[in-house]
Amino acid sequence: MQALRQIDHWPVEFAAAGVIDPSGDVLTRGDALRPVRLASVSKPVVAVAILVAAEEGVVGLDELAGPPGSTVRHLLAHTSGLPFEGTQPIARPGQRRIYSNAAFRVLAEHLAERAEMPFTAYVREAVCHPLGVALDPEGDPGAGMHGSLEDVLTFGRELLAPRLVAEETRDEMVSPQFSGLSGVLPDYGRFDPLDWGLGVQLNTSPPSWMGARASPRAFGHFGGSGTFLWVDSDAGVVCAALTTREFDDWAKDAWPRFSDAVLDELGS
Repeated sequence: MQALRQIDHWPVEFAAAGVIDPSGDVLTRGDALRPVRLASVSKPVVAVAILVAAEEGVVGLDELAGPPGSTVRHLLAHTSGLPFEGTQPIARPGQRRIYSNAAFRVLAEHLAERAEMPFTAYVREAVCHPLGVALDPEGDPGAGMHGSLEDVLTFGRELLAPRLVAEETRDEMVSPQFSGLSGVLPDYGRFDPLDWGLGVQLNTSPPSWMGARASPRAFGHFGGSGTFLWVDSDAGVVCAALTTREFDDWAKDAWPRFSDAVLDELGS
């Protein structure tokens, strides 16, 4: 796939990128087995673990968790009122979209308490082992997991065609939660609205790091370590890239062009 060759020109020490096309074929470039820090691409993994727990009756999406009045759903959708970092809320639940790493630490603690097992063990048993991936859930729950391109693409396939949870549950995950709230996307600025699902950003507010060709039903996450994963349900495409360079202006320029080239080449 010619579009994948763009990563050869990215100003990074290491890059690997890949696509699952509409026929299910996996196309990659770079070392697809080298694990790197996923940064916030960890958050969708946490979300799927929570959704598995919800289907098992271990947690409820609308049960209280976090600041007073906040629920598991608020935490997943960045509307709990918690700041980017810190334990003191800066808004009432459901009032503002405040992107929060702290919220995912609360989610991990809540899941561990309800499941009566360590969070990392639950993620391995509920997500990693069934998918056959070597994702490492140690470290900060929302920003510290490690994995390879192969791992991330396999996880992305699960988001496109779920096996761990019911399709209806996945559909809820990628539906707007507390729709219409404005917010600040880290390193990008304010969006009104900034629509979010359960642990994933929705592609409803261009311009987007997912590119101009991605459909409004595309969703995904990017990480501050120079990583991204997006899934376009309309196109039937999964796309991911991992690097070892922190997110900066280079990524704002490279990622949309790369994503557009992928969808253009696939005729999507």
